[in-house]
Amino acid sequence: MRLLRLSLAGVLAIFLSISGSLMGFQVASAETAQPAGADPEYRISAEDLLEISVWREEDLQRQVVVRPDGGISFPLVGEIAAAGLTSAELEEEIASKLKTYVPDAVVSVSVLEVRGLKIYVTGQVRNPGQFLVARYIDIVQAITIAGGFSPFAKKGDIKVVRRVNGREKTFEFNYGRYIKGRDLDKNIMLEADDVVLVP
Repeated sequence: MRLLRLSLAGVLAIFLSISGSLMGFQVASAETAQPAGADPEYRISAEDLLEISVWREEDLQRQVVVRPDGGISFPLVGEIAAAGLTSAELEEEIASKLKTYVPDAVVSVSVLEVRGLKIYVTGQVRNPGQFLVARYIDIVQAITIAGGFSPFAKKGDIKVVRRVNGREKTFEFNYGRYIKGRDLDKNIMLEADDVVLVP
Protein backbone atom coordinates (compact mmCIF):
# COMPACT_ATOMS: atom_id res chain seq x y z
CA MET A 1 0.00 0.00 0.00
CA ARG A 2 1.46 3.30 -1.05
CA LEU A 3 1.48 6.10 1.47
CA LEU A 4 0.59 9.58 0.32
CA ARG A 5 2.85 12.12 1.95
CA LEU A 6 1.79 15.74 2.02
CA SER A 7 3.79 18.68 3.27
CA LEU A 8 2.22 21.06 5.76
CA ALA A 9 1.97 23.65 2.98
CA GLY A 10 0.21 21.12 0.77
CA VAL A 11 -2.33 20.24 3.46
CA LEU A 12 -2.98 23.92 4.10
CA ALA A 13 -3.49 24.61 0.39
CA ILE A 14 -6.03 21.77 0.16
CA PHE A 15 -7.84 22.99 3.26
CA LEU A 16 -8.08 26.55 1.92
CA SER A 17 -9.28 25.31 -1.43
CA ILE A 18 -12.01 23.14 0.13
CA SER A 19 -13.13 25.75 2.66
CA GLY A 20 -13.11 28.42 -0.06
CA SER A 21 -15.33 26.26 -2.24
CA LEU A 22 -17.74 25.65 0.63
CA MET A 23 -18.08 29.41 1.15
CA GLY A 24 -18.61 29.94 -2.56
CA PHE A 25 -15.31 31.80 -3.00
CA GLN A 26 -12.21 31.06 -5.00
CA VAL A 27 -8.96 31.23 -3.06
CA ALA A 28 -6.31 33.05 -5.10
CA SER A 29 -2.84 31.57 -5.23
CA ALA A 30 -0.18 33.75 -3.64
CA GLU A 31 2.13 32.84 -6.51
CA THR A 32 -0.21 34.49 -9.04
CA ALA A 33 -0.85 37.61 -6.96
CA GLN A 34 0.83 40.58 -8.58
CA PRO A 35 1.69 43.58 -6.39
CA ALA A 36 -0.34 46.60 -7.46
CA GLY A 37 2.78 48.72 -7.77
CA ALA A 38 4.13 46.38 -10.46
CA ASP A 39 0.97 46.75 -12.53
CA PRO A 40 1.49 49.37 -15.28
CA GLU A 41 -2.19 50.30 -14.90
CA TYR A 42 -1.88 50.93 -11.15
CA ARG A 43 -2.86 54.48 -10.23
CA ILE A 44 -0.79 56.08 -7.51
CA SER A 45 -2.56 56.79 -4.22
CA ALA A 46 -1.90 59.01 -1.23
CA GLU A 47 0.69 57.54 1.18
CA ASP A 48 2.37 55.40 -1.52
CA LEU A 49 6.18 55.36 -1.44
CA LEU A 50 7.73 56.25 -4.80
CA GLU A 51 11.26 56.13 -6.14
CA ILE A 52 11.95 58.79 -8.76
CA SER A 53 15.19 59.06 -10.70
CA VAL A 54 16.51 60.90 -13.73
CA TRP A 55 19.10 59.08 -15.84
CA ARG A 56 22.63 60.43 -15.40
CA GLU A 57 21.47 62.99 -12.83
CA GLU A 58 22.58 61.80 -9.38
CA ASP A 59 21.08 64.85 -7.69
CA LEU A 60 17.68 64.00 -9.12
CA GLN A 61 17.11 60.68 -7.37
CA ARG A 62 14.60 60.64 -4.54
CA GLN A 63 12.29 58.43 -2.54
CA VAL A 64 9.12 60.38 -1.85
CA VAL A 65 5.88 59.68 -0.04
CA VAL A 66 2.69 60.89 -1.69
CA ARG A 67 1.07 63.37 0.68
CA PRO A 68 -2.56 62.98 1.84
CA ASP A 69 -3.54 65.68 -0.67
CA GLY A 70 -2.08 63.52 -3.47
CA GLY A 71 0.89 65.78 -4.18
CA ILE A 72 4.66 65.32 -4.14
CA SER A 73 7.64 67.67 -4.32
CA PHE A 74 10.64 67.09 -6.59
CA PRO A 75 13.78 69.17 -7.22
CA LEU A 76 13.57 71.66 -10.15
CA VAL A 77 9.98 70.61 -10.68
CA GLY A 78 8.25 71.77 -7.51
CA GLU A 79 4.77 70.50 -6.74
CA ILE A 80 3.11 67.77 -8.79
CA ALA A 81 -0.28 66.11 -8.33
CA ALA A 82 0.76 62.44 -8.39
CA ALA A 83 -2.32 60.66 -7.03
CA GLY A 84 -4.48 59.20 -9.78
CA LEU A 85 -1.62 58.94 -12.27
CA THR A 86 0.11 55.77 -13.44
CA SER A 87 3.90 55.57 -13.11
CA ALA A 88 4.25 56.22 -16.85
CA GLU A 89 2.01 59.29 -16.69
CA LEU A 90 3.97 60.69 -13.75
CA GLU A 91 7.23 60.07 -15.63
CA GLU A 92 5.91 62.13 -18.55
CA GLU A 93 4.73 64.90 -16.23
CA ILE A 94 8.10 65.19 -14.50
CA ALA A 95 10.04 65.01 -17.79
CA SER A 96 7.88 67.79 -19.22
CA LYS A 97 8.54 70.06 -16.26
CA LEU A 98 12.28 69.30 -16.35
CA LYS A 99 12.75 70.30 -20.02
CA THR A 100 14.03 73.76 -19.13
CA TYR A 101 16.81 72.33 -16.96
CA VAL A 102 17.42 68.84 -18.38
CA PRO A 103 16.52 68.56 -22.07
CA ASP A 104 15.52 65.03 -23.12
CA ALA A 105 15.39 63.91 -19.48
CA VAL A 106 14.80 60.17 -19.03
CA VAL A 107 12.66 59.82 -15.91
CA SER A 108 11.92 56.60 -14.04
CA VAL A 109 9.13 56.24 -11.45
CA SER A 110 8.66 53.08 -9.40
CA VAL A 111 6.09 52.36 -6.70
CA LEU A 112 8.21 50.86 -3.91
CA GLU A 113 5.37 50.39 -1.43
CA VAL A 114 1.64 50.46 -1.95
CA ARG A 115 0.27 52.13 1.17
CA GLY A 116 -2.80 53.88 -0.12
CA LEU A 117 -4.76 51.05 -1.75
CA LYS A 118 -7.39 50.76 0.97
CA ILE A 119 -10.85 49.33 0.52
CA TYR A 120 -13.76 49.14 2.95
CA VAL A 121 -16.21 46.28 3.43
CA THR A 122 -19.22 46.95 5.62
CA GLY A 123 -22.60 45.43 6.48
CA GLN A 124 -23.40 41.73 6.72
CA VAL A 125 -19.90 40.25 6.59
CA ARG A 126 -18.10 38.48 9.41
CA ASN A 127 -15.25 40.98 9.81
CA PRO A 128 -16.26 44.39 8.42
CA GLY A 129 -13.66 47.14 8.30
CA GLN A 130 -10.89 48.86 6.38
CA PHE A 131 -8.39 46.66 4.51
CA LEU A 132 -5.02 47.67 3.07
CA VAL A 133 -4.37 45.48 0.05
CA ALA A 134 -1.14 45.10 -1.91
CA ARG A 135 -2.81 44.48 -5.27
CA TYR A 136 -6.06 45.16 -7.05
CA ILE A 137 -8.85 42.82 -5.95
CA ASP A 138 -12.44 42.33 -7.04
CA ILE A 139 -15.68 42.37 -5.04
CA VAL A 140 -15.70 38.63 -4.27
CA GLN A 141 -12.10 38.75 -3.06
CA ALA A 142 -12.88 41.75 -0.85
CA ILE A 143 -15.76 39.89 0.79
CA THR A 144 -13.47 36.90 1.30
CA ILE A 145 -10.92 39.12 3.06
CA ALA A 146 -13.72 40.39 5.29
CA GLY A 147 -14.45 36.81 6.43
CA GLY A 148 -17.29 36.02 4.05
CA PHE A 149 -21.00 36.66 4.40
CA SER A 150 -22.87 36.63 7.69
CA PRO A 151 -25.96 34.37 7.85
CA PHE A 152 -28.22 37.39 7.31
CA ALA A 153 -26.54 38.82 4.21
CA LYS A 154 -28.69 39.76 1.22
CA LYS A 155 -26.27 38.50 -1.40
CA GLY A 156 -28.32 39.80 -4.31
CA ASP A 157 -28.19 43.46 -3.29
CA ILE A 158 -24.46 44.15 -2.86
CA LYS A 159 -23.28 47.62 -3.86
CA VAL A 160 -19.91 49.27 -4.39
CA VAL A 161 -19.73 52.99 -3.72
CA ARG A 162 -16.92 54.92 -5.41
CA ARG A 163 -16.19 58.65 -5.20
CA VAL A 164 -15.38 60.12 -8.61
CA ASN A 165 -14.61 63.85 -8.88
CA GLY A 166 -16.41 64.55 -5.64
CA ARG A 167 -19.53 62.56 -6.56
CA GLU A 168 -20.57 59.09 -5.50
CA LYS A 169 -20.95 56.42 -8.17
CA THR A 170 -22.68 53.13 -7.35
CA PHE A 171 -22.12 49.68 -8.86
CA GLU A 172 -24.54 46.81 -8.19
CA PHE A 173 -23.49 43.18 -7.76
CA ASN A 174 -25.62 40.04 -7.38
CA TYR A 175 -23.54 37.27 -5.83
CA GLY A 176 -26.22 34.64 -6.48
CA ARG A 177 -26.09 35.29 -10.22
CA TYR A 178 -22.27 35.40 -10.15
CA ILE A 179 -21.85 31.90 -8.69
CA LYS A 180 -24.20 30.62 -11.40
CA GLY A 181 -21.87 32.03 -14.03
CA ARG A 182 -24.03 35.04 -14.87
CA ASP A 183 -23.10 38.74 -14.90
CA LEU A 184 -19.45 37.89 -14.35
CA ASP A 185 -18.47 41.36 -15.55
CA LYS A 186 -20.28 42.86 -12.54
CA ASN A 187 -17.53 41.50 -10.26
CA ILE A 188 -15.47 44.63 -10.87
CA MET A 189 -11.93 45.38 -9.74
CA LEU A 190 -11.96 47.75 -6.78
CA GLU A 191 -10.09 51.04 -6.60
CA ALA A 192 -8.61 52.90 -3.65
CA ASP A 193 -11.24 53.96 -1.06
CA ASP A 194 -14.07 51.94 -2.64
CA VAL A 195 -16.74 50.84 -0.16
CA VAL A 196 -18.39 47.42 -0.54
CA LEU A 197 -21.84 47.42 1.08
CA VAL A 198 -23.39 44.06 1.94
CA PRO A 199 -26.96 44.58 3.28
